[in-house]
Amino acid sequence: MGQQEKVATSLAGAVSEGISASLAPVDAELARRYPGDPGTRQPVHTVYVPGDVFAAGTLRSWGDQALAALDEHAPDARTFAGVLGLPDELAEPVYDRVRAKLEREPVEDLRVDFEDGYAGTDEDADAARAARLISEAYAQGTAAPYMGIRMKCMEAAVRDRGIRTLDVFLTGLMEAGGLPDGLVLTLPKVTYTEQVGAMVRLVEEFEKARGLEPGRIGFEIQIETSQSILGPDGTATVARMIDAAEGRATGLHYGTFDYSACLGVSAAHQASDHPAADHAKAVMQVAAAGTGVRVSDGSTNVLPVGPTAQVHDAWRLHYGLTRRALARAYYQGWDMHPGHLPTRYAAVFAFYRGGFEQAAARLAAYAGHTGGDVMDEPATAKALSSYLLRGIDCGALDGAEVARLTGLTRADLDAFAAPRRGDLTASAQ
Repeated sequence: MGQQEKVATSLAGAVSEGISASLAPVDAELARRYPGDPGTRQPVHTVYVPGDVFAAGTLRSWGDQALAALDEHAPDARTFAGVLGLPDELAEPVYDRVRAKLEREPVEDLRVDFEDGYAGTDEDADAARAARLISEAYAQGTAAPYMGIRMKCMEAAVRDRGIRTLDVFLTGLMEAGGLPDGLVLTLPKVTYTEQVGAMVRLVEEFEKARGLEPGRIGFEIQIETSQSILGPDGTATVARMIDAAEGRATGLHYGTFDYSACLGVSAAHQASDHPAADHAKAVMQVAAAGTGVRVSDGSTNVLPVGPTAQVHDAWRLHYGLTRRALARAYYQGWDMHPGHLPTRYAAVFAFYRGGFEQAAARLAAYAGHTGGDVMDEPATAKALSSYLLRGIDCGALDGAEVARLTGLTRADLDAFAAPRRGDLTASAQ
């Protein structure tokens, strides 16, 4: 091995050391505020079921109703593809995977709702029942990957009731054996950062009362008011909310109809593709980038019910909105009705299967340093691997076919998708 050539420099080593010392607090702050994506599975949707309606068979019922809707309104791949405008090469793969998903795992994330959708008369009993049923589902292996509740908000009129419901629910889980790994809590209608701080205090006190590890309980923040996007001082309130959560925020969920109404958008134009919705979600996305907090789109209230032509119209709308959201990097949304599940999964599967081969080829070329017709950088390799991982997690892609076309293992994909801070810059030199 030849002797390394010496190069001339002009600065003393103390200069670099001094700069590093002066930036040490910045380095620590970057690591604290922007730890990057957690690398865990993100569900493609959240299903909301009122607390007075939720039952042991809810998950299977949603899957069965979705399959029945396919049987009645699109009994074969050709019909379904024609409704949604799927290309011929995706018709069979998407349709088959949608049906398999509805049979195997119809719901990826379920929230038992004690807020807008709740119409019960005994909230204590319903919250305790939700805890028991969710605990049983996880014990029996029938749970969705993620499950939890949406409590009432921190506004004065319902604050005590929301706190009590959360206490009843979490206590019920603890009494039944502990908090499940897939537990998710949602705090709605947040307007001030102090309300997020109050939620932090609430779960901290519960952790202390039950001897849980500090930081064990996280929560989602639902963005449903104009004040949560822009504060009275002109700052992006949602960014302050993430900071106020002290590392406990797991997601930002856009509330289509409350937010639209807050801005005075008329009912006929309240939709997730309205310019007001695009602005709110863009602010949420930038505020959350790099923090490990994930962004979710909202829902459509146009239900696929009634005669076949009407169902097809609703399916086309939902499919188009879901594909639009995916292209904008909103990988999760809300589904309000079992009839939305076929088009949720059709949109997601078409999104990943449609770009699969190109993404795999680009990542394989990057990993093998073989080049190609696109000159990709480390940041693009991160995006490509994240795309493939999301496709695998939801069932759009099989791990074996991804490995075959990329030559990469799951561990390889994980490494590309979640490089350590500074790796992207260093590897680009």
